Amino acid sequence: MGIRETEDALKALRMVGFEDRETVRDALRAIFAGSRREQEVFDRCFNLYFVSREQFEQNQAALAEAERELEARRRELEERLSVNGRPIDMREDLKDVYARMPQSERDHLKDVVDRFSEKMQHAPKLYEGFIRSVFMKSLLEQQMILEDAAEGAQQADSDADLLFRDISSFKETDIPKAHQLIDQVTRRINGEISARRKSAGRSAALDFRRTLRAGLSTGGALCKLRYKRRHSRKKHVVMLCDVSGSMLQFSEFAIRFLKSLSEVSDHSDIFLFSEQVQKVNPFALQNMDRFSGYVRSSGVWGRGTNIGAALDVLLAASPAVLTPGTVLLILSDGKSVDVDRAEAGLIRAARAAGSVVWMNPIPESKWQYLKGATRLRQHCSMVPCGTLDELARACAKLIG
Repeated sequence: MGIRETEDALKALRMVGFEDRETVRDALRAIFAGSRREQEVFDRCFNLYFVSREQFEQNQAALAEAERELEARRRELEERLSVNGRPIDMREDLKDVYARMPQSERDHLKDVVDRFSEKMQHAPKLYEGFIRSVFMKSLLEQQMILEDAAEGAQQADSDADLLFRDISSFKETDIPKAHQLIDQVTRRINGEISARRKSAGRSAALDFRRTLRAGLSTGGALCKLRYKRRHSRKKHVVMLCDVSGSMLQFSEFAIRFLKSLSEVSDHSDIFLFSEQVQKVNPFALQNMDRFSGYVRSSGVWGRGTNIGAALDVLLAASPAVLTPGTVLLILSDGKSVDVDRAEAGLIRAARAAGSVVWMNPIPESKWQYLKGATRLRQHCSMVPCGTLDELARACAKLIG
């Protein structure tokens, strides 16, 4: 949404007024939502924020009551929970997390403080550090739970919402629908990229042969000029796919996307890794419905993750797998058994390859809690791909 769309929306609202809610919705939807997917998202957002006056007043009263309750819990943290006579020192955002925790969790933390406060006189620094560590661990875990709950509350049950639902939460019954959505999305992306490249593909050099040939239809009049086309080179993509535990489903979806995008080079190398590395047999990709079975029987699936070892294998390959003309695409959540080795391998891979793109299924807001993601993102272009929509955008950007 840009300035021009905002100006158009203001003009439309001046014309239709604010008396009829449905009219306002239709006017704004016509401006801000072009596709069916955008219209569904717009309707959901509109219904959340534009309500009747009675409902608005009820919502405001409920929000005020909830805020009073949260403020009381914040005061509880400062007044009741103290270590060595001092309030527990923590970030403001974690105080809010404590205020939103269930009563049972808050009681648990209170019991920890009471139980170990009696021992403070024997080793104050030791027990103060222990209590703080218990608090921080509980609060960070609760923060992730609250974030997951907030994301889940915004999910609906329609097929289109599969695009915006966390891939890790897909049920078995969602998989066929997800595959259909991937086919639909990739067809649209292929069409958009093809049209964009066609319109921008003309070079400044005149193609005399095609111009003369076009002039034959007009008796030799050269009124239809033809220009040479820029040569569009497809990228050579090397995919390093994490298939440890729950990562298999995400890696399979990403491979489906890239395999269905016609602008990706047909000559792409795909490697599976967990504790070991194995190159994918090209024949296994001819039937993606059987790909999961192929991975499960490969001996690589379901083990621990060692990103550093996998990168070392690629870097040691002869002939070289990673070259300046290669895009290294890593599909992983970044949880590795040896982060130091993974970081060193990623630095070397970034020097050997033309570029390194890391597709991470974990939401970007949670990367700060993961040591691997925090360190590895500094040496590559890491993009969040936790939903099919994010995965589609990342793939389109990769080839666009």
